[in-house]
Amino acid sequence: MTTPDVFRYGIPAESDFGYAQAIRSGDLVHVSGQVAFDEAGEFLHPGDFAAQLQQTHANMDRVLDHYGATRNQVVSQTLYLVDLRQNAEAVSQGNLKYFGDHRPASTVLGVTELALPGQLVEISFVIDTQLPA
Repeated sequence: MTTPDVFRYGIPAESDFGYAQAIRSGDLVHVSGQVAFDEAGEFLHPGDFAAQLQQTHANMDRVLDHYGATRNQVVSQTLYLVDLRQNAEAVSQGNLKYFGDHRPASTVLGVTELALPGQLVEISFVIDTQLPA
């Protein structure tokens, strides 16, 4: 039996909730919802959508780096947004800036609340490591 390629930041939430940030299954990497936290696992920028989105994208890059992947290998993403209508334009612009000309499949869901007080965005995604970087 092969040990799965699992990525963890080593933050308390991973053990408290019993999850990994990402796990490889063949050529695909399934990534848990990324949020605006720092390397110690502290949530940053409560109530500030733009700052949270920027930090969430930075954390997505950390996962991509671990797997030697690039943004061009992200095949799908699911975005969870509090106040969808209010934040729709900001997330659209942030998404275009983050991915450039790459266009992954994308689903955006408006939600009433997320796990942390003041959390406004969470993004899960799938990487295909066999796609050209």
